[in-house]
Amino acid sequence: MILTVCLNPTLQKTLCFSSVVPGTVNRTNVHRLDVSGKGINVTRVLTQLGKKAVHLTQLGGVMSPLFLSLCEHDELAVEWAESKSQIRFCYTMLTENEVTELVEESESVDAGTEQRLLEKYNSLLVNHKFSCLIISGTKAAGFSDELIPLMVKKAKEKGVKVILDIKGKDLIESLQYSPDIIKPNLYEFASTFAPQLVKDNEFAADISDAIEQIKFSALDIYKKYGSRVILTDGSRKLYAVENGDNFFKVDIQPVKAVNTIGCGDAFTAGLASALEDGKNFRGAITEGIRCGALNAGLVKPGVVF
Repeated sequence: MILTVCLNPTLQKTLCFSSVVPGTVNRTNVHRLDVSGKGINVTRVLTQLGKKAVHLTQLGGVMSPLFLSLCEHDELAVEWAESKSQIRFCYTMLTENEVTELVEESESVDAGTEQRLLEKYNSLLVNHKFSCLIISGTKAAGFSDELIPLMVKKAKEKGVKVILDIKGKDLIESLQYSPDIIKPNLYEFASTFAPQLVKDNEFAADISDAIEQIKFSALDIYKKYGSRVILTDGSRKLYAVENGDNFFKVDIQPVKAVNTIGCGDAFTAGLASALEDGKNFRGAITEGIRCGALNAGLVKPGVVF
């Protein structure tokens, strides 16, 4: 059984247009509403792949019953702590050639949410035999910087494999507990471990020079903490560290994309599922790529069929 954690739940509205004219009214009768957020997407794909998964999050506000009903519709097992904060909406606008994402920042959670969440988390670890913990995404405002590293620590003490798709201080502070795999995207990794490489939300250096510095940092992480590293770069390529001297690149076969939202989460789910099935690291990466490509060809985010 796999435990997934994401502390930024989302209701995702997807609208499809043949084209959009800025500054005018654009109407469509092709749209959908889904429960989402990185952890939910991972959980949904794991479930579709036949894996037992439980998702832990925080929920609050008037949209909580809708969120839970959509989870039930997708046959997702969800545990939550009351946060007394409204669930955010995010919006995807699909046209023939573009995917545009509009993201609401989350509200701050209630002061007691972290303690309630940790109690729920500890109970899950005690009462279930999880083989893997996957923590994804940024946390909502109001949580402390100690929360995610503490979750990693407690899971590792239980002998649970840990996969982290997080960035920034949460990732840096979690490394001391030797997560098994870290999987930020290439830009997130650079902004976390080599911030001199980025400026104004893009790489400031020549990409080939940046990759050399990223390689050094990724290999150093493995040598210090034993954590394997996977760095996704959209639909173009992927970089990974399997051991202390093996930094390698995987080229990705382009596919016709319908909706790219959730592709990274589908990759994470495919990776974890393959590892659960006994695949080696490179074989698991191949399965992750397959799942990401399947997600890209579908309108609903975080699915493989």
